[in-house]
Amino acid sequence: MIEVIHQFQSFEEYLTYDDGTDKLYELFNGELIEVPPESGENVQIATFLLLQFALLLGYRRVRGHGLELEVRGEPRNRYPDLTILREEHIEQLAKRNTIRLSMTPPLLVVEIVSPGELQRNRDYIAKRAQYQDCGIREYWIVDPIAQTVLVLELSENIYTEVGSFTGNERVLSPQFRELNLTVAQIFAAGDRDR
Repeated sequence: MIEVIHQFQSFEEYLTYDDGTDKLYELFNGELIEVPPESGENVQIATFLLLQFALLLGYRRVRGHGLELEVRGEPRNRYPDLTILREEHIEQLAKRNTIRLSMTPPLLVVEIVSPGELQRNRDYIAKRAQYQDCGIREYWIVDPIAQTVLVLELSENIYTEVGSFTGNERVLSPQFRELNLTVAQIFAAGDRDR
């Protein structure tokens, strides 16, 4: 049985909550749902991508899994595996690593799909709709099971597919054209046998 510790009346009230741990929570219908830890494979892929973007943009503009995004709908917040910030976010996030709906959206979010149909639907359908609604210009869905990287670009407030890349294909980013990564390189980072 799940014990409800607190019922939050607003996102602002949730933002003041601190349970003294490093746990991440999604706020769902006013209740906290603990976000489970990522798999080792997903963490390795996310770290590889973080390093690639940090080399390109500088480390201050790249955030890993701990960055929180306020979104509309349920849950009220998400923790992308990787987020590319705008310069203005750096100072705004100094006190709390949360991008609010009132702030300019980040440039790019990346989600690495965890095994299971529920997780797959969450990344391909639910998060896609929420990130689109937030106005995030670019969304990558990195799928280790299908071995694909789906790149979506916001066009007239709707995500359109830039491409679904596989194998030795270069991942084409509309905003970061100088990024030179293949799908094979991305998934080699998560390969358990390396």
